Amino acid sequence: MSVSEAWMFRVKAAQRDLIEACGGIRRVERRFNYGKSTVGRWNDASDPTLMPLGAIVALETDCGIPYVTGALAEASGRRLTDPDEDRVADVCVMTTHAELLRHTAELANGMAIAISDSRVTPTEAQTIDRIAASMQNAMNDMRAALAAIKAKGGSPAGLRVVGDE
Repeated sequence: MSVSEAWMFRVKAAQRDLIEACGGIRRVERRFNYGKSTVGRWNDASDPTLMPLGAIVALETDCGIPYVTGALAEASGRRLTDPDEDRVADVCVMTTHAELLRHTAELANGMAIAISDSRVTPTEAQTIDRIAASMQNAMNDMRAALAAIKAKGGSPAGLRVVGDE
């Protein structure tokens, strides 16, 4: 079975995000008894080494976020659902909106820098992908907050006039 390069880069990005969410290469090395070079290969976008299933399960259990599992589901045209949608029920939609806008601006800036010389290098693509991953998480938080508002039948926006008490 042939695996496309785009799919491989997506899975490698998910592995990198998973390692970061678990505390970085050193913590994964110590906590799970994997060698530093092994974890480093998993974290390196240019190395084709993929995590074994046992490592994926252990790390995703540790951080509580199915980064690699989600990427694998996407490759099959599927997506995962969060059984705990109420986790952000109390998160203010204004806060999630502000966070999403911050990531959007960061992505626009990263893209502008990358394309300023009419060429996007692999390093620039890696940087932009990290920003996109953060933006995707912010988008998921906002969608969950909006779902909670819909489930409640509406919610105050949390706006107030400064000086009114």
